[in-house]
Amino acid sequence: MLSVRDLHLHFGGIRAVDGVSLAIEAETITGLIGPNGAGKTSLFNAIAGTYPPTSGQIFLGREEITGLPPHQLFSRGLVRTFQIAHEFSSLSVLENLMVVPGQQPGEQLLNVWFSPGQIQESEERIREHAHEVLEFLKISHLENEPAGNLSGGQKKLLELGRTMMSEAKIVFLDEVGAGVNRTLLKTIGDSIQELNQEQGYTFCMIEHDIDFITRMCHPVIVMAEGKILTQGSAEEVKTNHKVIESYLGRKIPH
Repeated sequence: MLSVRDLHLHFGGIRAVDGVSLAIEAETITGLIGPNGAGKTSLFNAIAGTYPPTSGQIFLGREEITGLPPHQLFSRGLVRTFQIAHEFSSLSVLENLMVVPGQQPGEQLLNVWFSPGQIQESEERIREHAHEVLEFLKISHLENEPAGNLSGGQKKLLELGRTMMSEAKIVFLDEVGAGVNRTLLKTIGDSIQELNQEQGYTFCMIEHDIDFITRMCHPVIVMAEGKILTQGSAEEVKTNHKVIESYLGRKIPH
């Protein structure tokens, strides 16, 4: 689904991403872990077009997407979320979902005058899809609530819902569990697994909750100091001496 080849992202003398190569297979949930400052979010930023990489290549399928801006990646089905949710706080939950699909007829001024029926028909289809997403995520009761009033976990569910409105092929989730209580985290995890297993979504997630990563992800990729340290199953990386040393900052006797 996605491959990264010898990717570098430098900020002055800081090598935030330092020669990363990896592949994400279609219809998998890949975990990305590592200590703070390992370069995980910087790697997401380079892949998702927030910052153009210093060098290297990124491919979505067979198409090179290196350096494309986020809106062009969005149209190709590559979507990311953020550790801190980016909702439209004054809009309702339902409206936050309805603004996602691109190329809506109502975005064209001439259609307002000459094709109002087309606009209404499109909005009804989008509204129906948004209701289906809310029902899937079990937050239909919040559809009229201003998004800014939601809890941290509910905002993460809303972000997941917005990816569903975009017909994404691959979704990059940045610390989906951060600040989320255990009950909502289970709901989020169940939703991600269902989207993966039943609808073929591909996910890559940064997460510090190792139990959540163990439950959700295979494979797990470990970063340290801007590089790939190792990868494998969750159980393999949890017992890897290099991984333990990276997290604890001290040598482990072999």
